[in-house]
Amino acid sequence: MAKLWKGRFNAATHPVMEKINQSLPFDRELAEVDIRGSLAHAAMLLKVGLLSKRDHRAIAGGLKSILAAVKAGKDPFGEDDEDIHMAVEAELTRRVGEPAKKLHTARSRNDQVATDLRLWTRDKQDAISGRLLDVMRALVSVAEREKDVVLPGFTHLQRAQPVLLAHHLLAYVEMFSRDRERLRDCRVRTNRLPLGSGALAGTTLPIDREFVRRELGFDGLCENSMDAVSDRDFVVETLACLSLAAVHASRLAEDAILWTSSEWRLARLDDAWSTGSSLMPQKRNPDLLELARGKSARVFGALVALLTLLKGLPMTYNKDLQEDKEPLFDAVGTVDLVLESLALFLPTLAFDRAIAAAMLGDGFLDATVLAEYLVERGLAFRSAHEASGRLVRLAEDSGRGLGGLTLDEMLSVSPLFEADVFRRLDPAKTPGSYVSAGGSGVREVGRAIARWKKRLSA
Repeated sequence: MAKLWKGRFNAATHPVMEKINQSLPFDRELAEVDIRGSLAHAAMLLKVGLLSKRDHRAIAGGLKSILAAVKAGKDPFGEDDEDIHMAVEAELTRRVGEPAKKLHTARSRNDQVATDLRLWTRDKQDAISGRLLDVMRALVSVAEREKDVVLPGFTHLQRAQPVLLAHHLLAYVEMFSRDRERLRDCRVRTNRLPLGSGALAGTTLPIDREFVRRELGFDGLCENSMDAVSDRDFVVETLACLSLAAVHASRLAEDAILWTSSEWRLARLDDAWSTGSSLMPQKRNPDLLELARGKSARVFGALVALLTLLKGLPMTYNKDLQEDKEPLFDAVGTVDLVLESLALFLPTLAFDRAIAAAMLGDGFLDATVLAEYLVERGLAFRSAHEASGRLVRLAEDSGRGLGGLTLDEMLSVSPLFEADVFRRLDPAKTPGSYVSAGGSGVREVGRAIARWKKRLSA
């Protein structure tokens, strides 16, 4: 296609300049939203009298036929077009002729691409939010299935206190819920219409931006034309939201890697979600989980790339902004695939209850319960903590657990101990004693499961 700006230039563009300048190989991704935006723009031009009914009918029909081809998986665009906007216009010209030349009235590629990118990002924010919902539902389902499994909770990767496995899983539900909240909040600022800002200063033509806003489902207008064409905050915010979601997916993957390791043996990988070794026949590798952990790096890289891209740009549109799309597209695709995989994988995790029970026997997980027993009998917590620590040292030196100590040994540390203390020293039953809101108590976790099931079904 001849360059749309050919009137100003005498010489042809150098082939290498063509190559570096072209974005069509990757911004084809925007084809559907570009056509949606053009349909709304054409309808507005008709409304304000800048387009005749006949020309509008030809343009709208041509755009819809191109959109149908794109949705059918066909690629109607030429290889020589500079970007998706030129490609759509060139194809429209091939289909409807002269009326296509009127479509670009009162708009620039600057406000056009800003609109396309907001439409695309808005759609993907909604899609990722749906993926997060799938992962949350999978976690709640597994939590309900395994609601009576008790295992050690860890701090510093050292056994700390008994917790319900369900409580551990629901911690990730909280994380992914915050990710959805962030995306929803980001969507508010994304859903503003730039179209009608022109290249940077608006237009002398009597356009109706509010009409286009309603047609495309935006909540409001970008109110400064210079900011409208150069703003990519919504891209950075989206990438920040995706980065946190990737962090949470990576942490979940790391826990599952530990659970399924041969050292822990707390859970078993399903064959459908494992890989083997080309050399060692016995191997069962958690490649999905390692990739969920590793792919987070790509998402973080996209965020840093956008921040770096934007930090030194003068007002308003600069060609640098062509580089905003590939990192965004890659990050969205990466997070989408990771979340889809985790949602399908999580229900297949098979937990070994005998191993979980055996893990409770080491690490003096009942030491805090022992201290709180003394607090209930009036001892200051710091003194109770010291007394429990002395008993841990005594038990450790003698190769016993706290439940293996005698009452006399306990009384030698504090006169407040009575025979009923031994009923407390069973880590498997400790979650039945937790009473604080948000804690790992049996009743509290049961309420949390019910609460999340209700929320996620809404």
